[in-house]
Amino acid sequence: MPATRSTQRRRRTIAAVAALPLLAVVLGACGYGSEGEKDEKVAPAAEGEKIGGLDEVKIGYFANITHATALVGLQEGLIQKELGGTKIKPQVFNAGPSEIEALNAGAIDIGWIGPSPSINGFTKSKGQNLRIISGSASGGVSLVVNPKKIKSLDDLKGKRIATPQLGNTQDVALLNYLSEKGLKVDTNTGKGDVTVIRQDNKQIPASFEAGSLDGAWVPEPTASKLVAGGGSVLLDEKKLWKDGKFVITNVIVSQKFLKEHPDVVEAVLRGSVKTNAWINENPDDAKAAANAKLKADSGAALPPEVIDPAWKNVDITDDPLASTLSVSSEHAVKAGLLEDPLLDGIYDLSLLNKVLKADGKPAIDDAGLGAE
Repeated sequence: MPATRSTQRRRRTIAAVAALPLLAVVLGACGYGSEGEKDEKVAPAAEGEKIGGLDEVKIGYFANITHATALVGLQEGLIQKELGGTKIKPQVFNAGPSEIEALNAGAIDIGWIGPSPSINGFTKSKGQNLRIISGSASGGVSLVVNPKKIKSLDDLKGKRIATPQLGNTQDVALLNYLSEKGLKVDTNTGKGDVTVIRQDNKQIPASFEAGSLDGAWVPEPTASKLVAGGGSVLLDEKKLWKDGKFVITNVIVSQKFLKEHPDVVEAVLRGSVKTNAWINENPDDAKAAANAKLKADSGAALPPEVIDPAWKNVDITDDPLASTLSVSSEHAVKAGLLEDPLLDGIYDLSLLNKVLKADGKPAIDDAGLGAE
């Protein structure tokens, strides 16, 4: 029997509603990252005088525990408080290369990011696009494997190991480690003695549990998610570094933005330093704040069996650990991702040290790689 007009209207309405999630996915795929819920829902709104009359500052970060400074600073309003009426416009990224693209395009002004994309972006622009202006975190990266398929580090040959993105910090670390183990992998295709699969952090746990991955070299909280799903930590990357310290997250800024709005950059750094101090003084409250921000950005908080070990595995610091950046650049060269890395002038810690001095804290060294 032919449908009535009212039935047809109902069907069209249902079809339109059903299409909304797909539309959201398509729209979310556009651009460089994915914006989470607006910060006004979880943090104080911009109030007071705008710094230098600037309406907003665009800040990028990852929904990773290794980006705890950004997560907590945004959630608790510690960074926004320093900016007064200049509003923070946040954007979430999966991995560093896409965040560098956004910085180059002017889609963000300041970002929390790993060392390898920072080096790569700086080198490719011949030292013209960014500066590293602060540290944020050390550690928080592990090689997690299926213990039924990989029982030791000598069992990696022939296995499928994931990283978040070609050329990101974990990708470089894995490629370098495999090379040191005598295992050959084509950098671009990921094929070789070990198959390196580049996959979004959000997708890796599902792939791991489905059996399409044998392991993953990933940051927190993805590493702890894999462990909660039956994985085993085969290697904590801290064991590969002197004193167990290596930069996993630093803060970068567009050189153009730094030149035009140094007062805004200084305010963000004040917020970052205060956030780091608050995190280290209030670890449990900070962990809860980071989890709340993750929920706001992704729609789901992390369960205790994930957030607790992930939080313990990351060290929060203002120090960018500049000497370890040089080592990371050497790894990128060995991996075939860089030919002649440019590091001279990659740091400008002048505003950070100004903030630290005002707090009665010692200056931080740039390992001779600072801008003149």
